[in-house]
Amino acid sequence: MFVPSDLSVIIRLLMAVVLGGLIGLEREMHDKPAGFRTHVLVSVGAALYMIVSLGFNGPNMDPARIAAQVVTGIGFLGAGTIFRSGSATKGLTTAASLWAAAGIGLSVGIGGAFFRIAIYATLIVLSALILLARFESLFVPRDRRRLFTLTMVDRPGQLGIVGTKLGEIGVNIRSVDISQGEENETLIMNLLLSIPSEFTFDDIKSIIRDIEGVKAVSWD
Repeated sequence: MFVPSDLSVIIRLLMAVVLGGLIGLEREMHDKPAGFRTHVLVSVGAALYMIVSLGFNGPNMDPARIAAQVVTGIGFLGAGTIFRSGSATKGLTTAASLWAAAGIGLSVGIGGAFFRIAIYATLIVLSALILLARFESLFVPRDRRRLFTLTMVDRPGQLGIVGTKLGEIGVNIRSVDISQGEENETLIMNLLLSIPSEFTFDDIKSIIRDIEGVKAVSWD
């Protein structure tokens, strides 16, 4: 049975924290359901399973079996971040980022040259989440609809205030779903919006966030 040194294990786990945390931080900044801590735990957990599986490497043992179970198991965790609201599906990107974080954690757990692979993968994932998302908003007009989730005060006329502001900038409200928030006197509003081409989705997020009575806003 192969057992890596304490220093090697610590380095691998800390590397998993850093790389998984970078992806989670981006998700946290966009108020997604699985943020910094979740991605760190997924990455570290995957790295740990990989380290353990390598320890059981032998003539009649296959370390890839544990790694395969991690890939399968992460699907259940990712499914918990996905839900439908009307005709829109929310959380797919976050589920995919969790799946990627697990793969990065497995690479870190192997160690050696796979450290570089994990770093390259992290940079590519971050580019996809940050740079490609903005590129899509600017240059891919075929689907300008996005689901925005608002947390706002529960008072008469609040929906009208939001609708009026969006109408002034040419945003079309395609569907509305309202539920009671976890905090007292708050509402959760899911708006499927059709965004004009001159705005990015983050532009709309900033505009909505500045509306009186809106406490938080995210989009997916």
